[in-house]
Amino acid sequence: MKKKLFSVMLAAAMAASLLVGCGSGAPASSGGGNGKVGVAMPTKDLQRWNQDGANMEKQLKAAGYDVDLQYASNDIATQVSQIENMISSGAKVLVIASIDGDSLGTVLAQAKEAGIKVIAYDRLIMNSDAVSYYATFDNYMVGTKQGEYIKQQLDLDNAAGPFNLEIFTGDPGDNNARFFYGGAIDVLKPYIDNGKLVVKSGQVDFDNVATANWSTENAQSRMDAIISANYADGTKLDAVLCSNDSTALGVTNSLEANYTGDWPIITGQDCDIANVKNMIAGKQSMSIFKDTRDLAAKTVEMVDAIMKGTEAPVNDTSTYDNGTGVIPSYLCEPVFADVNNYKTLLIDSGYYTEDQLK
Repeated sequence: MKKKLFSVMLAAAMAASLLVGCGSGAPASSGGGNGKVGVAMPTKDLQRWNQDGANMEKQLKAAGYDVDLQYASNDIATQVSQIENMISSGAKVLVIASIDGDSLGTVLAQAKEAGIKVIAYDRLIMNSDAVSYYATFDNYMVGTKQGEYIKQQLDLDNAAGPFNLEIFTGDPGDNNARFFYGGAIDVLKPYIDNGKLVVKSGQVDFDNVATANWSTENAQSRMDAIISANYADGTKLDAVLCSNDSTALGVTNSLEANYTGDWPIITGQDCDIANVKNMIAGKQSMSIFKDTRDLAAKTVEMVDAIMKGTEAPVNDTSTYDNGTGVIPSYLCEPVFADVNNYKTLLIDSGYYTEDQLK
């Protein structure tokens, strides 16, 4: 995995990133037609999955396909049942954002037997040889951008320190969480090891900082306990590494209720509306913008290629091994967002309206 380091991006560079990060965002050209595509999303509870599903459905229909879009309410049995129904109803391709990457082996064996191609969407499906392709963002880069932001904002190479840090990553069943965590920790661990960064809770290992279901409530509850045990006496918390916006929102809620010190740096990912509002208000420092329109567009290109019997576009054939071998992948580039460039990234690009962020 390439360890690409964060650099502060000016607004002009941001605008360019929107054009080249993963594609134009326009629907793939029609031509597959007359085929059904099953799209399995994990939940409607997180804003990003609603956007992913809507973008996917819109662009697949524009490309001429029938679309069966289902959300599984974060229930594995429900997602399995939905995929079974997609298989039996004649889907030719399945696009699956799994709830748990290790829980779909049996149903995907049915898909393989039926000759149905499977694209793992954003979350890698593990231990199944039925997975043909993987479409996602460069998840390791997401983590490095978050880690580099903290490193730069605290000036870890020059400042005396020490600085207090706490860490929140995502669901242990989501393979992406380990890449987000790994990218950030690879940047920050040298400073933890030399004492420049201090994790007062002692919770550093992935298993100790994972957040079940990426839940805001779970993150808030854990942050409540951390503050009570380590920061209630006025000890300053300098930074909180949060792998995504739902965990960052939980951390922010807890800080507002329980913490009286100077406000810490807080990272995030997805540019959810509530979190962008927090960035504008100075409660969250940054978020990683992953334009789901672009990821949907690339996935539609992959579907179109499969339907035509050709090879899908990929740009990575070495990084993502799901336990049965390396899955050919297309990695879109995530983009750094903060209060200085969010208008260019999110409003000028049409991702949000200005009213949505008021």
